[in-house]
Amino acid sequence: MSVTYLALEIRRVLRSPRFMIFTVAFPVLLYLLYVGLWGKDPATKAVLMVNLTSFGAMAAGLFTGTRVAIERQAGWQRQLRLTPLSGGGYLAGKAATGMTLALAPVILVPLVGKVVEGVGLDSAGWLRVTLGVWLAALPFALIGLLIGQIGTADSTQPITQLVMLPMALIGGIFIPIDSMPQWLLNIAHVLPSYWLTQVGRGGVTTDLSTSLGRDALVLAAWTVVLSVAVIRRYRKDSARV
Repeated sequence: MSVTYLALEIRRVLRSPRFMIFTVAFPVLLYLLYVGLWGKDPATKAVLMVNLTSFGAMAAGLFTGTRVAIERQAGWQRQLRLTPLSGGGYLAGKAATGMTLALAPVILVPLVGKVVEGVGLDSAGWLRVTLGVWLAALPFALIGLLIGQIGTADSTQPITQLVMLPMALIGGIFIPIDSMPQWLLNIAHVLPSYWLTQVGRGGVTTDLSTSLGRDALVLAAWTVVLSVAVIRRYRKDSARV
């Protein structure tokens, strides 16, 4: 993966108003709104902070698909295959871009939680809410890549919304898991968004939290499966050219 290519990709995405709104401003504003409505005690403020940090990281990862679809439609991927940049380097650069962009909500939402709302955690808790949630966003960068390899420039954004909203709702980001019926909670356990949130949740509460080892194992399995799917789809797309 070329560092120059990665830097170029990050600069291109940072110029996008949609990125600034949905992955930077929206999670922070939504956190402040939720705290104003339901965050009467410190524990609730901390859980809401985790949920909105997770949402921002997830959205940033999924955002990578839009650029991939546009480049496919414009023939940019075909042009890149004529350069020294390998297919693996291209995909790794896109995934790394998504992960780099996910740093914004992972830093900003906890910072607002600490400075504005007075959330207090120990060092291990803050590490899980920031670094842990950031690393757990990798499967979503891969999902974004897969959507970009499957969809068109026009269909990628609706597909991304159709993927993101159910994951945010059922995965426990927007619907508290302690209010879910058991059948819905069983569905939530299948989604990577549930385990993404659990990584941070374990740093702020023991209520309905899972072990960090289990969270990491499930997310690692998702990462492997999605990596294989992305590579296979890229190779299939390349074979048609």
